[in-house]
Amino acid sequence: MFCHKALAKVFRAKILDGLRQAGIALPANYPADWVVDCQAVGAGDKALVYLGRYLYRGVLPEKHILSNENGQVTFRYQNGQTKQWQTRILDGVSFLKLILKHILPKGFRRARNYGFLHPNCKLVKWVQLIKRIATPPPTPRPTIKCACCQQPMRILRTRVNTVWAHIMQQDKARETAM
Repeated sequence: MFCHKALAKVFRAKILDGLRQAGIALPANYPADWVVDCQAVGAGDKALVYLGRYLYRGVLPEKHILSNENGQVTFRYQNGQTKQWQTRILDGVSFLKLILKHILPKGFRRARNYGFLHPNCKLVKWVQLIKRIATPPPTPRPTIKCACCQQPMRILRTRVNTVWAHIMQQDKARETAM
């Protein structure tokens, strides 16, 4: 449907413009190029149907409109509090007013599930935030001081126990001899 290079440029420009409008400054070492993974999906018919379910879905699916007779619209909906299906009858004008309340203002987008706005990413951010808040800062390890000069000692090299190393060498020698 789109050239992936052009799509990547438009997406990047929209994100950066939104960040600028929000007053968020990007670091100086922010990458100029973005990696975008786009894959061909054939002629685009199936992709259009797939995206249509998410992007252009109406407030009320047609299957939930039960009848439209004598200016009265009968439809069913799920009550948000009780989660029970209910039927409602409204005159045409009231029904249209109810539907028009759900139209997004100009410039708003229905789909917000890509990149850092993806629901999984939001969950990861929440977990990271909770861990940061709930985890106390690490306590510094006590330093061991030299008995002579009273300066902090540093580990320069570790050595395997010579007895253990000798046993390992004997085992290797036996394995190669077999």
